[in-house]
Amino acid sequence: MIKLAPACLAVLCFASTTMAQTKNIEIKIIGTSDVHGHFFPYDFIERHPLKGTLARVSSYVKRMRAQYGPNLLLLDNGDILQGQPTCYYSNYVKPEEDNVAAQVVNYLQYDAQAIGNHDIETGHAVYDKWISQLRCPALGANIINTATGQPYALPYAIYERDGIRIAVLGMLTPAIPYWLNENLWSGMQFESIEKSAPRWVEHIRRHEKPDILVGLFHSGWNGGISTAHYNEDETETVAKTIDGFDIIFFGHDHTQRQETVKSEGGNNVVCLNPSANALMVAEATIRLTVDGKGRVKSKTVCGEIRDISNEPVDTGFMEHFKPAIDSVKTYVERRIGTMQTPIYTRDCFFGSAPFTDFIHNLQLQITGADISFNAPLSFNAGIGKGDIRMSDMFKLYRYENQIYVLNMTGEEVRRHLEMSYSQWVNTMRTADDHIMLLNDGTKNDLQRYGFKHLTFNFDSAAGIEYEVDVTKPDGQKVNIMKMADGKPFDGKKWYKVVMNSYRGNGGGELLTRGAGIPQDSLKNRIVYQSEKDQRYYLTKEIERMGTVAPKANNNWRFVPQEWAAPALERDRRLIFGND
Repeated sequence: MIKLAPACLAVLCFASTTMAQTKNIEIKIIGTSDVHGHFFPYDFIERHPLKGTLARVSSYVKRMRAQYGPNLLLLDNGDILQGQPTCYYSNYVKPEEDNVAAQVVNYLQYDAQAIGNHDIETGHAVYDKWISQLRCPALGANIINTATGQPYALPYAIYERDGIRIAVLGMLTPAIPYWLNENLWSGMQFESIEKSAPRWVEHIRRHEKPDILVGLFHSGWNGGISTAHYNEDETETVAKTIDGFDIIFFGHDHTQRQETVKSEGGNNVVCLNPSANALMVAEATIRLTVDGKGRVKSKTVCGEIRDISNEPVDTGFMEHFKPAIDSVKTYVERRIGTMQTPIYTRDCFFGSAPFTDFIHNLQLQITGADISFNAPLSFNAGIGKGDIRMSDMFKLYRYENQIYVLNMTGEEVRRHLEMSYSQWVNTMRTADDHIMLLNDGTKNDLQRYGFKHLTFNFDSAAGIEYEVDVTKPDGQKVNIMKMADGKPFDGKKWYKVVMNSYRGNGGGELLTRGAGIPQDSLKNRIVYQSEKDQRYYLTKEIERMGTVAPKANNNWRFVPQEWAAPALERDRRLIFGND
């Protein structure tokens, strides 16, 4: 006992000294994603107050900064340059002024900004200027400059907070070349995140020796388009198979998600997606204990998705941006024509509808094409009877796509539509079945809205007359009977088919996996592409016409009627209620 006492004492003294020298540190990281121009609490499209937005995020972040001081990092996950007219006005109407998205990011003092596919879609002139105006790094490790072989943007950023080194690695979905015209991303290549991340994680570990490694991915969880060329959504795979990440903030799929997974190395990875439109933020709290030499002895990471819709609007933020807000309001309130009858996108899911057919007919009129493809780009938008204002054009056409015309055979047209309706329509086996292909798990997905697949890939057609038999298996549903002018439809004949540039570049795979056109052949099929975006031409046509009265073409329908009609009514009430 006498011999053991000094040893016990020494242990106690050592423990006491160690405890005296240890330090507990708490770091907060807040992430936004897919903001899509929702900066201000006003919807410039619907012209009414808006929930969420960065005006409320600003209030929340200011409160958190008062608590955490420099131990708070604020990150954005991309797709900030397109969505609301605020962005369109800044990007294209007043490009000589500082980009409003850069101004907002700078006002909130973001620490890093990832690049999203909708940021690339604005074109070099817009996003290169935006990147240059940011006062934080724009990250994209897997965006490769073809001239140098190095990342086009910064691959990662390093922050030191209270002696703790934090690395933030930015990545982007590699699908860009299969969705967007090459002139928008000229000089770039896009690596798979799964391929690029291990190399950068190893580089960061070796050269930066971070205590915390954060992924900032503009890529969804899983279940996106997967082809021989790319996987759209890689976050889950990367979190599980590439060791080293503590936290991954991700987005792109507009779906709220909070997951903790184990990597192959046995480490927990907290994965957070705050959905879209700045209604929520993703929040990670990291608690560390360091010894007297600054070495991390323990680390825990907790994550949550926080609803900020009840946060107060930051009045200082609003005052700062009042001139920008007033300018955009003036722009969107400009009258461009008269609508004689209201039109709604919700009608487009259930048959030939005035909303979709109005765009079909304008596409055919503008280009002189034989056949038109178009899908409802908004789930439940409408334009009322009366004055058509510029704001309504963002309901009529949501994205800044160009107009394409491609050469396609009649059989390719049919197969394209077969794939579209197979994603949209159930195969009914009894009269009581759903006619729509629904999925309860996607009700909170702001791109699927309770459908199994992405609603912006639900192409219908004009210029032809056809039926969709909902009792037939996928691949055999569509029967094209004739051209809209009564001429025979020929599966072997070549037709000029108008569509948006997303579809024409292979987006949604309706041309590739559906029609069977090789991806590398699409470029040679294009016989026309517009210089400006589709909304621009639609606006010009409405201004020229003055008064418009859209009507359904009634050139296609679901059959058999005795099953389809009651099923459509049931599913319409289920999806949209009695509105």
